[in-house]
Amino acid sequence: MNKQVVAKRYASALFEIAKEQQLLDQLEQELRVVKQVFAQNEALLSVLNHPKIALAKKKALVQEAFANISTVLQHTLMLLLDRHRIDIVSDLADAFIALANEARGVAEAIVYSARPLTEDETNALADVFAKKVGVDALRITNIIDKDVIGGVKVRIGNRIFDGSVSGKLARLQRQLTR
Repeated sequence: MNKQVVAKRYASALFEIAKEQQLLDQLEQELRVVKQVFAQNEALLSVLNHPKIALAKKKALVQEAFANISTVLQHTLMLLLDRHRIDIVSDLADAFIALANEARGVAEAIVYSARPLTEDETNALADVFAKKVGVDALRITNIIDKDVIGGVKVRIGNRIFDGSVSGKLARLQRQLTR
């Protein structure tokens, strides 16, 4: 079965538990940290997937590495180890965050700009683009990209709003070369 499909099933179950126990915010933050740990330590995933390492040692390693996370998430990680699905942690985190954002009416946005945005600029962008995509709020991540030259490029899900100077120049070039 596809990794994303399996991850969505686990994320959905974890999301329901989080709603029941009012742990939605906490689990979302913890999953972001777990995802980051797995992304930064590729060796950890290879150790946890290695067939010659005993399951008990893998569980002990995970319990030690993630001792400060909630028991619900620890049990989920143990279940993934038991079922040889620990490699879906990143996809599970993404799916859980998407479910949590949908429940709150929030969307994730990446804003590419030539310079760091001020708080006022970030808030203005959040207000304008939240209305365009039909959500209550946007959680904006600002990425500095010198290729933008000026203006901003906003990515929300699979939608891109390009108001950058480089984007306008590229569109102008395409029009002139037709």
